[in-house]
Amino acid sequence: ILIREKFYYNPLPEQLELKKSDIDGHGIFATMDLDKEFDLGATHIKMPIYNGFVRTPLGGYLNHDESPNCYLTQVYEWDDYKIFHLFTMRKILKGEELLLDYDG
Repeated sequence: ILIREKFYYNPLPEQLELKKSDIDGHGIFATMDLDKEFDLGATHIKMPIYNGFVRTPLGGYLNHDESPNCYLTQVYEWDDYKIFHLFTMRKILKGEELLLDYDG
């Protein structure tokens, strides 16, 4: 695998869409059923040059809920760079909003 392919991300994967949310502003919604542990792609990238994290479009529109259906995990690391991806905690149904526990 080429490095550029390994770290490539799509701002909003075809399985997702941005819509008005009942929780806050806009949110990310499934356009099809998604299996448990489905990798939806990069949400946050730790970049030393910025002395912090950069959110991708996917990471920027995730709404908070204390009963989330998704979680973040670090999937790549090289030097001081780290890439976090969003994974489903359970099966997500078409039309369902993706939710993350910001405190968890």
